[in-house]
Amino acid sequence: MNNAIDKEAFRDGMAMLGGAVAIITSAGASGRVGMTASAVCSVTDAPPTLLVCINRNAWTHGQFVDNGVLCVNVLGADQAALSGRFANREITMPQRFLSHGWSELATGAPALDGALVNFDCRIVTSHDVGSHTVFYGEVLAIRHGEKRGGLVWFNRDYHQLAPVIPLQP
Repeated sequence: MNNAIDKEAFRDGMAMLGGAVAIITSAGASGRVGMTASAVCSVTDAPPTLLVCINRNAWTHGQFVDNGVLCVNVLGADQAALSGRFANREITMPQRFLSHGWSELATGAPALDGALVNFDCRIVTSHDVGSHTVFYGEVLAIRHGEKRGGLVWFNRDYHQLAPVIPLQP
C-alpha cells in the first residue's frame, strides 16, 4: 500500500482537530524543563494513564526521557500568553518559570498554580512513531484548579472556551 498523503495536506487537516493547550513540565537529574503542547489525551482510567507526544527534535525531549516524570498543566482561557512563553525558544528555561507560581505534587515536576488541572505522572513507557516519542504517564496525583473557561488550539490559533453554565432543572 502506497502512502501518498501530502505532508502539508495532513498538517492542514490536523489543524482542524482542536486540542486543549497544556504546559508539559519535568524535573529531575536533567533539570527543570517545560514546553507547550496540545498532543495530550487520556489512555485509560485503570490505572489512570495519559499520553503526551513530543517531537524528538525538540530541545527539551532528552530531559523528559532522562527525568522519567512529567506534569500536564492544562491551561485556562486566560493563559494564552503563558502558553506562548513556554513555546518561545528564545526564552530560557529559568526565565519561563519566573512569571507564575509553581509547586510540586508527587513526582517533583513543576505543577502550575492556577492551571485548570494538573496531572502529575511517572513515565511508564514510551515508543517512537515517525518524528515523535509517545510518552505514557501513569497519573500519581491530580490537582483541580478554579472552574473557568479553557484554552484550545484550533486552526493554528488560540481560542477561548467559555465557562460551562449548568442547566437549570
